Amino acid sequence: MIIGDHLLPFGEFVETLRQEGARRYHHLHPFHRLMHDGKLTPGQLRGWVVQRFYYQSVLPLKDAAILANCPIREVRRSWVRRILNHDGTADRPGGLDTWLKLGEAVGLTPEQVRNAEILPGVRLACDAYVTFCKTHSWLEGVAASLTTLLAPDLHQTRLTALRHHYPWIRPEGLAYFEWRLQAGRQDAEEALDILRRYCVTAEDQRRCLDAFIFKTDILWALLDAVYFEYVVRNDGRTPYDDVTAGRDGA
Repeated sequence: MIIGDHLLPFGEFVETLRQEGARRYHHLHPFHRLMHDGKLTPGQLRGWVVQRFYYQSVLPLKDAAILANCPIREVRRSWVRRILNHDGTADRPGGLDTWLKLGEAVGLTPEQVRNAEILPGVRLACDAYVTFCKTHSWLEGVAASLTTLLAPDLHQTRLTALRHHYPWIRPEGLAYFEWRLQAGRQDAEEALDILRRYCVTAEDQRRCLDAFIFKTDILWALLDAVYFEYVVRNDGRTPYDDVTAGRDGA
């Protein structure tokens, strides 16, 4: 389904997003296929945890950029929740803290995760996402976030695979993915409601679709860098191979 000169009914527009996501989302990436088939080494999985933390760390920055560009009070009031969800508050841990717990569950200290050397491709992809949200309209930033339409299914697949194939991971470390099963759906519903109200022309729909596709490219590029560094190079050996994960000697 292609967006032409006429505004699509909203349901058709959402279906267009879903169709594009189904063929572009990073659940199809070779690195995720290896993960879900139980074929990653402990070192490769730890490398992914480390590099993905950089992506997690920029999410509050891109949300702050969307807020800064948005002139609509009601949207800002609801969207600010996302920053607190990831950064946490004085009395409630956020997604970043929960991801660090995943790092501990695979045998890494919080300092190892926070202070790791980030692959250039990962840094470029994540920084490009923040820059996009700074330099494009707030509505396009909202649309870019809508990979959350597809994320809960990926999180469920990932949870099942990690529990089945990687029993050396301490179970409490999987709390991030359990949280995102529900939170991702809430985020997607919120973003769709915003688009329903403010994406009101065919040009808006084209720009929002392009933003959504751009986000899928960002996620794919991040995994390209991880796959090349930890799977292709050095016959799959990684700097994290010798870290003790604290279970079964892995």
